[in-house]
Amino acid sequence: MQSESARMSSAAEAKFRIAAPNSRPRAVKVIALDAASERVVKELARDSWQGATFLTASAFAGAASGSAPERFSLGGWLNDLAGRTKNLVEEIASADLVVMVASAGESAGAAAIIGEACAVRHVMTTALILGTASSSDEALSKMLAQLRPHAMMLVISSADEYIKDMLTALRA
Repeated sequence: MQSESARMSSAAEAKFRIAAPNSRPRAVKVIALDAASERVVKELARDSWQGATFLTASAFAGAASGSAPERFSLGGWLNDLAGRTKNLVEEIASADLVVMVASAGESAGAAAIIGEACAVRHVMTTALILGTASSSDEALSKMLAQLRPHAMMLVISSADEYIKDMLTALRA
């Protein structure tokens, strides 16, 4: 008796195969939430990435925490790595996945706004906490509390290099 795998590989079954690729590449938005994670995101952006856009919310961290409401608007809330202002709603609308990168011990107030925009558009969110090896348990707990409500997947990393491996896996 021929196995199912062998039967599916036969010439008779080949006519039912789809020759096109399985799907289009994902549009991934990687957003640094603080100055410390911005350094890691900028370093990561130097590599060649298909379908990934690297942004920062750290320039608007005060607006996210409520300390500077006069500066806040969804239309000009993110920056690309060259410092150009980007529209949060437009960036989320063109995304399949948003990866928020934060450093333990920093503020991640921007995650609430980004997470809400992603929820409205049904865009998957992942949060990555960096630098946990040198951070206290208290700092890590505070960061987890800030990010957990706004991320479908939460990753704690003790090595900054982990983000590259994670993004590569998420894009596949």
